[in-house]
Amino acid sequence: MNTLTSVDRTLGAPASLPAGCNRKNSPARTPALPAGARAFTIIECLVYIGLFALLLGLGTVAFYRCFDNMKGLRRNADDITRAVHAGEQWRADVRMANAEQRLETGDEPILHLPGKQGEIAYRFSTGAVFRKSGSGPWTCVLTNVKSSGIVFDVRTHVTAWCWELELQPTRQNVRTRPLFTFLAVPENGKQP
Repeated sequence: MNTLTSVDRTLGAPASLPAGCNRKNSPARTPALPAGARAFTIIECLVYIGLFALLLGLGTVAFYRCFDNMKGLRRNADDITRAVHAGEQWRADVRMANAEQRLETGDEPILHLPGKQGEIAYRFSTGAVFRKSGSGPWTCVLTNVKSSGIVFDVRTHVTAWCWELELQPTRQNVRTRPLFTFLAVPENGKQP
């Protein structure tokens, strides 16, 4: 037994173990912490993990809300761009009209603009604006239209056409309504 005790002392283990204990089932020794050192408990770790998960969830919700708003803004910008292009095309067609223009009223008002290259017509249907050049087919120039109206605007020295256009809002709670007003004077619109 002396040889075993001397070997145990060189390994740093106690010389004798309590009765019924051997090295395999003895309690593990924890290393001594330096003075002033702290360790995390499992409860603290769970609290930190919970806070991290909460912040990660809030960040994900904020990211997707911003992403949805960005998509809505892109759709609005595309609708506004299409409306401006359609309005500029309409203004160019009105400016090129050199004969008497006429507006047919009814369920779907049609504006006839005779010009040098033939007649161009605009039809305002429910939710869309269509354009027809000559005897060609009707082509859709603008969709997502809430309301549209054209009036003949007689002024002091000029007779002009005014097109009032309102687009459908893409979202329910919008702060601004997409409204447009296009004015154009035909080639023969100047009065003497």
